Amino acid sequence: MAKTARATKPKPWAEAATHLVDVAMGRRPADLVIRNGRWVNVHSGEIIAGADIAVAGGRFAYCGPNAGHAIGQGTKVVDAGGRYLVPGLCDAHMHVESGMVTVTEFCRAVIPHGTTSMFIDPHEIANVLGLPGVRLMHDEAVAMPINVLVQMPSCVPSAPGLEHAGAELTVADVTEAMAWQNIIGLGEVMNFPGVAANDPVMAGEIAATVRAGKTVGGHYASRDLGLPFHGYVAGGPEDDHEGTRAEDAIARVRQGMKAMLRLGSAWYDVASQIKAVTESGLDPRNFILCTDDSHSGTLVHEGHMDRVVRHAISQGLKPVTAIQMATLNTAQHFRLERELGSIAPGRLADLLIVSDLAAMTIDEVYARGVRLAKGGKLDIDIPAYDYPKTAKNTVKLGKKLKPGDFDIIAPIGANEVRVRVIGVIENQAPTRALEADLPVEDGLVAMDRRNDVCQIALVERHRGTGGVTNAFVSGFGYMTDCAMASSVAHDAHHIIVVGTSKQDMALAVNRLGEVGGGVVLFSKGKELALVEMPIAGLMSDERAEIVAAKADKLTEAMRQMGCSLNNAYMQHSLLALVVIPELRISDVGLIDVTTFQKVDLFV
Repeated sequence: MAKTARATKPKPWAEAATHLVDVAMGRRPADLVIRNGRWVNVHSGEIIAGADIAVAGGRFAYCGPNAGHAIGQGTKVVDAGGRYLVPGLCDAHMHVESGMVTVTEFCRAVIPHGTTSMFIDPHEIANVLGLPGVRLMHDEAVAMPINVLVQMPSCVPSAPGLEHAGAELTVADVTEAMAWQNIIGLGEVMNFPGVAANDPVMAGEIAATVRAGKTVGGHYASRDLGLPFHGYVAGGPEDDHEGTRAEDAIARVRQGMKAMLRLGSAWYDVASQIKAVTESGLDPRNFILCTDDSHSGTLVHEGHMDRVVRHAISQGLKPVTAIQMATLNTAQHFRLERELGSIAPGRLADLLIVSDLAAMTIDEVYARGVRLAKGGKLDIDIPAYDYPKTAKNTVKLGKKLKPGDFDIIAPIGANEVRVRVIGVIENQAPTRALEADLPVEDGLVAMDRRNDVCQIALVERHRGTGGVTNAFVSGFGYMTDCAMASSVAHDAHHIIVVGTSKQDMALAVNRLGEVGGGVVLFSKGKELALVEMPIAGLMSDERAEIVAAKADKLTEAMRQMGCSLNNAYMQHSLLALVVIPELRISDVGLIDVTTFQKVDLFV
């Protein structure tokens, strides 16, 4: 039976140093010695054969050619058999909620894949529950057997005036959170026009973070590298994960930022940007790998940071360089080089035994000197974290939706109308601002399934107003009567429903009201797939593998409806993200994110 893992925080290096010295000198025995490994040294960029690693009190005490002097009667000895000894992997920027599961379940899913440090931004729950929601995830993170550091969400709502979230965070909230034990910095500052315009809220939050000596996360989601970009950098953000081109990565690094290259479930931005290193020759120590958003199915079936490192290697990086981007570079960026990110004396004993470096075949995972996984399976169990009732029952529709709520009335006398259409871009977060000519039937604008134009609606769910915003979207390829609704709708997290049948749209939205949130797909009046997410309408309280199985069923049902997009659910969930160009939907209306203005549906 798997042993239960509880958070055991090693003593600070300053308090543990004398014991580490004794172990390194052979005066006291180590707790663990791993022998005969190939030490992947991310400080020197070398792979050192015949290395031994000694661990004491959850920290590395000795790293060198022979740790025999540190072996005593109670020392556990592991023979690496010539395999690689790799630092535990770090995810520099991610949202746990995107995995559809809690922090606990996310950790259970990713530990076998070698992730031992995560820098999470609980921005999603903050938009629903505010500061108390952030505190819930902060406290859950503290209880984990790996390092889960929290970035305080910066933009709630993400675009004031263009959406209404379920909560609002202030400069005072950010200042308060900077004193919490597990807050590592400020989460992605998405309001980039606000920073460039010296918005007092943005300037105040960044100043509070800098005064606390912590890292300011960036999010510059624009292709404009002119004065707005320069103004944004001058405002204080220290990294950015929103680049999609090599020139984006180059511009950020030249300005002293860290370029974060993401490979999430639906965001494939590493291959294009890594050319800044492989072709333009920029210093790789200023590049960091991350996932941003990983679907539960991706975590269970494909991996986490091991997947990102593997992909980066496939794009031409040396394995050691790719590993640096997922370990030491991350630790240095968050001012944690003396704690994380390398196999070196004094650091937390987070280590992977890897049999194939390029393929990132992870045989064993250690965190704080304790083996947590072997052969892709957890060695331990992590107790479930109990979320209070206040974190549930957050979907408030105010009424039962009817098909007529999704009617779009055409201008009087029109037989055809030209409308704005949100265009989905596969494997990228931005959308295109498209236009389409649609027929009018009985005074209502009709969808055009043959040309892949179906309906999208946003249903207000925080205050029970019953408000519905209707528009059109292209890119999902639905070929039959259907609708998919989700209470995960970055960033304000109202309900988004996309469909070709108004009846199914109403059924789908009402179903989410019944179960307290999640994602559901209906076709011709029948429920085909459902993933319940009762915690803030964002996360399931079930095991990760159960959620992944339900998500797989959803993905298959979408394919049956004609959708061939890679990870289409992730694309669906970002259609209300009014801080990434070009066209989005919110409870305010249709938003042009190149001008940050509401625009009319009709052209």
